[in-house]
Amino acid sequence: MSELTDIAFDIEVAGLEWEEVDEVTRGYLLDRARDDDERAAVPERTALYLGLGKVIAIGMWNLATDQGGLLLEGAPTPALEPYERMPGSKIQRGGEADLLKAFWKWVAPGGAQRKRLISFNGRGYDLPVLAVRSAMFGIKPSRPLDGKPWEMRESHVDLMDVLTFQGSFRERYKLDYWCRRFGVESPKTKLDGSQVARAYRDGAIEDIGEYCLRDTRATAELFRKIRPTLIEP
Repeated sequence: MSELTDIAFDIEVAGLEWEEVDEVTRGYLLDRARDDDERAAVPERTALYLGLGKVIAIGMWNLATDQGGLLLEGAPTPALEPYERMPGSKIQRGGEADLLKAFWKWVAPGGAQRKRLISFNGRGYDLPVLAVRSAMFGIKPSRPLDGKPWEMRESHVDLMDVLTFQGSFRERYKLDYWCRRFGVESPKTKLDGSQVARAYRDGAIEDIGEYCLRDTRATAELFRKIRPTLIEP
């Protein structure tokens, strides 16, 4: 049997400015809101709507080597370079299409090495966003994305699914919550997910990249903690 390599991943998305969204789509999203409070929040939540946010950072963490790699928006670089903010990690920069192509190349299965993805809510958010944005650029994912959670243990373990028992437990808690429960260093810095859009508008792309890779590393560590009992008993 070929060797199995676990790769944790996480993404950060910058939603379009409300003024960039066409009038028909704005009206449609506002009409879907259930009340005035939700309607008022719609313009600041474009990153949550598929197709209305661009991927600006993708973090990956190889559990076999305990090393990270970051794909971050910026002036294109031809290859991975040392990432000073997290020693031992690498970074490659480019436009959104460059990041997407590099990601699918990194996680492509095949050969003597099988690659299993590890995520936190990756099935519910990260992979759909990556797939839709890739499709908008005409980029084909390198691996199948469908399948039921319990059928995907060999290709993708979503820790959100594991910790809600495939949705049987309805309450959903953030990655930071579960890290604290299992003694994993919290990934939180001066940013959290709700602040990414504003940070991006302020030009703080480096802070976003660091936040993304720290989340990715925490996802890898949480997987290590619960793998022997909840994932591979």
